[in-house]
Amino acid sequence: MSGHGSSRVLERPTFLASERRLAKYVARPVLRFIEREVASGILLLIATAAALVWANSGHSYHDFWFAEMEIHIGGWHLAMHVEEFVNDALMALFFFVVGLEIKRELVVGELSNPRVAALPGIAALGGMVVPALIFVALNLGGVTGSTDGWGIPMATDIAFALGVVALLGSRVSPQIKLFLLTLAIVDDIGAIVVIAIFYTNDMNFTWLLLAAGGLVAVRLLAVARVWHVGVYVAVGAFVWYATFQSGVHATIAGVALGLMTPARPLLNRRQAESIADTLPEDPHPEEIRDVSFELQNSVGVAQRLERMLHPYTSFVIIPIFALANAGIEISGGAISAAASSSVTWGVILGLVVGKPVGVVLFTFVATRFGFSLPRGVTWRQFFGLGAAAGIGFTVSIFISGLAYQDEVMVQEAKIGILVASALAAVFALTVLGAGTSEADHEGEELDLPMPDFVES
Repeated sequence: MSGHGSSRVLERPTFLASERRLAKYVARPVLRFIEREVASGILLLIATAAALVWANSGHSYHDFWFAEMEIHIGGWHLAMHVEEFVNDALMALFFFVVGLEIKRELVVGELSNPRVAALPGIAALGGMVVPALIFVALNLGGVTGSTDGWGIPMATDIAFALGVVALLGSRVSPQIKLFLLTLAIVDDIGAIVVIAIFYTNDMNFTWLLLAAGGLVAVRLLAVARVWHVGVYVAVGAFVWYATFQSGVHATIAGVALGLMTPARPLLNRRQAESIADTLPEDPHPEEIRDVSFELQNSVGVAQRLERMLHPYTSFVIIPIFALANAGIEISGGAISAAASSSVTWGVILGLVVGKPVGVVLFTFVATRFGFSLPRGVTWRQFFGLGAAAGIGFTVSIFISGLAYQDEVMVQEAKIGILVASALAAVFALTVLGAGTSEADHEGEELDLPMPDFVES
């Protein structure tokens, strides 16, 4: 969905453009989030294409990303490859933002209401379990270690999935978009758990305890209401380094720090309005500055940090990650090897078949126990949503590098991810777009319970 297209939507005399509380506080924020993810998905696609061209134009691609780099601070230094810096350091910031999003959703968002979160959570679980089982079934008895990649087809790429669905504009129900967004967030939680538990090297418990101590320090600082960002950056950097040295993947430090960030604002809406009302009709700049500073407390720290960092992670870090990891040398031999590889087929079938089947199957079982599909959503559309969830890409590529040490298996997995993501996108567009017109969902309201802060 382009920015121009969304502005046309908001100009229409529809529910989205109204001043109703549900439109103002739920529908339009979701739309803005989706727009941001769509733009990020487009840039991610460009970076992937650039990586493929670069990797197949000579040896400079691997020479660059595997070059040694060192960070010196006084007598301390850290040496790693450029690719390792991207995957362990920059991606830790990405997962920090993921942690912020999850924390916000758990405290004040969709996941804070069990009635709203339950069905997307069940669907996400099916979308993780079934693909993993398909992958394992295809790789049992195969090459030693091939089953280690079972976590690869479990992931959903929020940016790409929402981007594909948004291409259909108002032909897709707002219910579908919101359900997919919630499902993808729960899927992120699952991926983080899998990485932390199953894709961790031999642990150094001394460093792990130091990392835990750093997290305790962060909590104590928050309780003491220390808000100086520099203090948290310093402690956060120590937690990352201790986690990196512990053997637990360093990105988990980012997630943990994000989850520990306070999400509830210090001021509620009424308190913020009363402070804003203290401004005179012709205020001085100093008065505006003071009131503005106080009003910042009406927005949770997690939400402020998420707004500040999300553009950098979406438009800088993730494209760099794709550029560093999506460079697959495509040759006749590589394609032939992938075509006969159980790893490649496990990824493809897991994402393209396992995701929609798992999402629909687990949801169908849930409906037998009293749950209902969102109002106006058909099973065909729900299957299309499951197909969109099969676009794994970013996190799938990330897990492939953790699952395998053998570069051949990594390449086979990445080829499977690229093929599967393309097929899942086409599948989703075909199923969701079939027999649906824009008029079908124009002005449709989101069938959601009112959030607490709206009711207050």
